[in-house]
Amino acid sequence: MTPPGWHPDPGYSGNGPAQERWWDGAQWTGHVRASPGAARRRGIRIGVGVTVGAVVLAAIGGGVYLLDEDGGGPPGTAASSPSAVPDPPGAPDGGEKDGEKGGEGNGDGQGPGGQLPPTEPGFATDLAAGISLPVPKGWKGTSGAVGAGLTTGEHACPGDTAETCVRGGVFSAPAAAIKLTAGTPEEAAKKDISLNAQESYGGKSYGKISSHEELKSEAVTVAGGKGYVVRWKVVTEKGDDGYVESLVFPSPTSKDMLVVVRSGFDVNKDAPKLSVLDDITRGIKAASGAGGGGGAV
Repeated sequence: MTPPGWHPDPGYSGNGPAQERWWDGAQWTGHVRASPGAARRRGIRIGVGVTVGAVVLAAIGGGVYLLDEDGGGPPGTAASSPSAVPDPPGAPDGGEKDGEKGGEGNGDGQGPGGQLPPTEPGFATDLAAGISLPVPKGWKGTSGAVGAGLTTGEHACPGDTAETCVRGGVFSAPAAAIKLTAGTPEEAAKKDISLNAQESYGGKSYGKISSHEELKSEAVTVAGGKGYVVRWKVVTEKGDDGYVESLVFPSPTSKDMLVVVRSGFDVNKDAPKLSVLDDITRGIKAASGAGGGGGAV
């Protein structure tokens, strides 16, 4: 089953800012909030936003950016206000209910009652996807109610030194959270790789991507599920070239949910070796206490 948490609102019409709705584990509730990507933000630039603990991570790769919410607080519930109507069992504290207007909040991407996602030493947990990513030595891991991320090697972006990029990064999220729709893991991975490359290395911080070479496109088993991975080497206009990878597989806690893991490493002596990326993929497992089967491969 899909774990309780904030997920893209299935009833969103496309008019106005995107929003998320709280799933209590059995049904959609009346609690809604602005999607993290629609919230006002400051600091270091980012591509597609998904809440991950105290930072927002997206399009992880050499061109990834880390970003705090506007106002200095951690991201999460972008619009929250107390409600006079009793919350349904398992509903989150704060957030809006249908028909209510909320103000700026300081949510942190936590689950109901302010509880952090289940974590364990050495792993970053993506609660919505039901997975945990192994944190390599020297890396920073961030858990979240929707999304998890790993980053290392912060440095000034080559095309815009006022912003910060990283030498390597890995980011996970349910496919629906980044609006990736595809029938199979293979279809999704092949569709996502160009988006990943553009988000990671195609912006002003690296300039346009002039060409790419496909290094890998194959089936893979992740957390007990049959997935698919595509890896490119991209040539950038500014700064280092990069390796980008899109990995898609079924969630170990909900076989109907596809999970996307986007990765990107600079082609640089100070960047992690690609063998580290392979180690991370092998170490992905079902989140501790998330239910369902599957484990590290």
